[in-house]
Amino acid sequence: MTPAARDYPRITVPPPGPKAREIVGRHDRYASTSLPKEYPLVVARGERAVVEDVDGNRYLDFMAGIAVASTGYGHPKVVKAIQDAAGRFLHICGADFYYEGYAALIERLAKLAPGASKKRVFLSNSGAEAVEGAIKLARHSTGRPALIAFSGAFHGRTYGAMTLTASKAVQRAGFAPFVPEVYHVPYGYRYRCDFCRGEPACTMRCVSSIEDDLFARRLDPKSVAAVFVEPVQGEGGYVVPPAGYLRALRELCDRYGILLVCDEVQSGIGRTGKLFACEHEGIEPDILLAAKGLGSGMPIGAIIAKESVMKWGPGAHGTTFGGNPVCCAAALATLDIVTGELLPNVQRMGERLLAGVRRLEQQHAAIGEVRGLGLMIGIEFVKDRATREPAPELVHDLVVRAFRKGLLLLGAGKSSLRLAPPLVIDEYDVDTALRIIDECLNELD
Repeated sequence: MTPAARDYPRITVPPPGPKAREIVGRHDRYASTSLPKEYPLVVARGERAVVEDVDGNRYLDFMAGIAVASTGYGHPKVVKAIQDAAGRFLHICGADFYYEGYAALIERLAKLAPGASKKRVFLSNSGAEAVEGAIKLARHSTGRPALIAFSGAFHGRTYGAMTLTASKAVQRAGFAPFVPEVYHVPYGYRYRCDFCRGEPACTMRCVSSIEDDLFARRLDPKSVAAVFVEPVQGEGGYVVPPAGYLRALRELCDRYGILLVCDEVQSGIGRTGKLFACEHEGIEPDILLAAKGLGSGMPIGAIIAKESVMKWGPGAHGTTFGGNPVCCAAALATLDIVTGELLPNVQRMGERLLAGVRRLEQQHAAIGEVRGLGLMIGIEFVKDRATREPAPELVHDLVVRAFRKGLLLLGAGKSSLRLAPPLVIDEYDVDTALRIIDECLNELD
């Protein structure tokens, strides 16, 4: 496959083709019934921002395996790092023994994390495991039980992470009882704000209400260990909060001795044009979580915490596979590429993509709002701009139509489209994606 030849997108067999149908049938016969599928994509290989299926169709990927393929598919530096590490040894438990790759990665993450405080790092298998560890760490460090999270949040599907999650009821249905002492408050979702939607500017009441309502009536702030927040909400709809929102949360936490946990599993590792999205607000979290794009597709996550917070004793927390040597090698190569090469590209292509989507907003009344940072852009669709009634069916139809034309997309939230391509995309990729989205919307108008 040679993406440089611009032979993509290319649909030669209407998907799913015969080879894809055979694999889909086998999968559906034996797979857990809990696994939803967006469309019948059966991947054979990938390169850069292009995915080829088993029937030879080539797709332009604007969802990056849910924001995971940060450096694209098969980046030669990442592949070589993985091959070299695999040739040395595949595993020895990083919780119990030492190896250079683990030490190098945690040192790198500690130095890259925002803020002047000294940091310590724990490596996990995934974002959800990082969230679980952060819950334990926050409670252990503060001696307090309560946690605050936000409406629309997604933090994972394991029990603690699922309890913090509040994006879709299906993700929680049937799994009660949940982890106790978790409280949800409204997120800084300006387009659908419960407090100041009709105001000319954000009043930041979504933050002050935590004190005025939650703390005043239901929860003693002295019992709160941490606030868990996504600097840009992911599954909730790619929602960018108002300027000053994270700073206001930081100030709130500081007033009451509460830890601020920034879940950057989806927004981190260059996705927004800075290595971590919280850098846009100039804040330093007490605990910072990374995963997804950290390993360019290899399973790895990280808890990066202030040294004053990560003070639990030996044996208090551990993992068998977290910080696997092959995954550490992929993460180190990924950080080299993102920090050394891709951040300027994210900024340039993000500006180009956002400008293009805003042109589409002027042409299509179904687009209610466009928002984003870098290559983390949300397009919210509505049935009517005046009422802002969500249009989930339109998003579903758009995603399916785009797939049939060779563009991979995903929805988010009630009725938003997420644009989260690999960070290696160029002008051709941006313009091609915009053209296909425009074609689909014209067909749906």
